[in-house]
Amino acid sequence: MNRRDFVRAAGALAAALSLEGLAQTARADDRRADGRRSDDRHDDSSRVQNFIREVKGARLFDLSPVWDENSPIAGVNPSYSMKLNRTHAQFDLNDPDFSDDHTRGTRGQFNDGGQLSFTSEVQHFSGQHGAPSIDAIGHIGRNGFLFGHVDAAAATSDLRGIGRSASGVGAHLDVAHYPTDRLVNRGVLLDVARFIQGGPSPLPADFEITARHLADTAKAQRVKLERGDTVLIRTGWGRFFTENRDLYKGDSSPGPSVDGAQFLVRQGASVVGNDTLTFEKRPPLIFTPTFQVFPVHMLLIADNGVNIIENFFLEELGKAEVYEFLLVVPPLKIRGGTGSALRSFALVPD
Repeated sequence: MNRRDFVRAAGALAAALSLEGLAQTARADDRRADGRRSDDRHDDSSRVQNFIREVKGARLFDLSPVWDENSPIAGVNPSYSMKLNRTHAQFDLNDPDFSDDHTRGTRGQFNDGGQLSFTSEVQHFSGQHGAPSIDAIGHIGRNGFLFGHVDAAAATSDLRGIGRSASGVGAHLDVAHYPTDRLVNRGVLLDVARFIQGGPSPLPADFEITARHLADTAKAQRVKLERGDTVLIRTGWGRFFTENRDLYKGDSSPGPSVDGAQFLVRQGASVVGNDTLTFEKRPPLIFTPTFQVFPVHMLLIADNGVNIIENFFLEELGKAEVYEFLLVVPPLKIRGGTGSALRSFALVPD
């Protein structure tokens, strides 16, 4: 099975195994004669077993760097912290504080002779934290409106989250409503860094990725962008997530220009991402025809409903020169959430 067939077959079977697909299969079974049901179930089981063998035999690329309290965070986002509030240490009978943010041992807490102990943590975490992390469509507005001309202020009038007010305005734009057909999708890597630099070196600081750069990279890689694709752009700056965090979160990282973002929209990308802190070129400013902050975010998310993913680790994909793959993007299903951390990975036939 070639790479494109693998991606399409896996995506099709993933859709078939969704709740909707299972429901349709169940309804179809009810209409079949009893004599055929056993054969159908056997066929379904064989298809699943074949699918498992294909996936188990695939090469997996982990696209997620490790996240911790030192990870780079954009200045507009809240800080991250994590602390254990329960440990495997001995339980202290004289400690009366059972609050969630108070750290205490658990061994011996349950009068079981000290057999069981457990640990847990308290995190100060945001939908804008994570590596990678995805922006919900309700994360960005333009001129007071979210995608689909939804009133942005009304959508966030309840502080519990996007669309949590009694009216439910904008509820469909939270991260919990990330489309299921994008959980498993065809992914395409445009290795702009390799195309421009002629090798694995990262793009220079302040480099602006234009539509021409993206089109020429796709042509050089002999990949065709298709409507609905998840398109990833390698700048080479993913290595700086751990190697040079000050540089990574500074105001000089490369990224797509408005022109580059318009190209992605014209190609029909449903989700885009790269290996930088904010996806678009930093500082994220343009001055003509009018002054705009985060213009690429507004164009992609607010104007066109295209999700943006930041902080991918794309070095291994780039090194292997893998440009087409099955991509898994699984956001947490958080009601009202502005985004989510991801544990994302790519699969290709080995």
